[in-house]
Amino acid sequence: MKKILSVSICLAIFFCGSTFTDAQSTAAVPNKIPSSVVDVSKENTYPNPAHNTAELVPGSKTKALLKTAKVPIENARLIKLLNESTIHPSKWSLGYHAKIYLGEWPLNYASKETSVNWEYKKVNDNAVDARGSKTVQKLTYLQKMQVKVSGGLTAKVPRSEEVNQLIMAKMIRKTHFPIAFSTIIGSGTKIDRPYSVQPKQIGHLYGFVPAISEKGTITYGEVFLVLHGGQAKIEVKNRMQQGIGAWMPIQDRLFLRYSVN
Repeated sequence: MKKILSVSICLAIFFCGSTFTDAQSTAAVPNKIPSSVVDVSKENTYPNPAHNTAELVPGSKTKALLKTAKVPIENARLIKLLNESTIHPSKWSLGYHAKIYLGEWPLNYASKETSVNWEYKKVNDNAVDARGSKTVQKLTYLQKMQVKVSGGLTAKVPRSEEVNQLIMAKMIRKTHFPIAFSTIIGSGTKIDRPYSVQPKQIGHLYGFVPAISEKGTITYGEVFLVLHGGQAKIEVKNRMQQGIGAWMPIQDRLFLRYSVN
């Protein structure tokens, strides 16, 4: 906030007449979710907040400005700064020239590999011991304890919060899963899907929170606003690319694995 505020103040000062107001469980993302994955959004005793998937739409003037950058700019904070900025061309500014430094920003994210690990984090284990029984026993899922599952970036990078937003926005569009960087399964969450445990067996029903694994490249660059002769354009210098990975749990989904001994 301090950096954005200082940028806005600089723009107002410098521009005449302008103000800037597990390997087996990991696979490529499928078109159809496996039957072992259960949607528990209604059954979950902990109400996970819905992730805001709304995208910040650049205004018409911002769109025109972004086209001058010669590099894709997807950073929502930078777009918001440009949206809130206003340039009023003046007939007295024909000979005027200024180059205003807006800072170094993560500009865009390019995805290279996306996969899903259905058994990213084990969160529960229900069991029924039917070794002493002569009849089939029923086993159903009941979450014993509240568990929080977190993801995040696989390495430290500059302006990591904005990098998170860039990756998240692209993955929501690409996978159509309700992903987030954390999710909670509440204690007492039940799944009405009974499993049969035969006599002389011990049945286990495991619950896992799945997650999306993402690998790609972040492009950074130093952004300048160039003002010349009543015209404005974006100039990006010192571009740098950095490889990055991230894990994003799928909210309110459980992968069930049943096994017997």
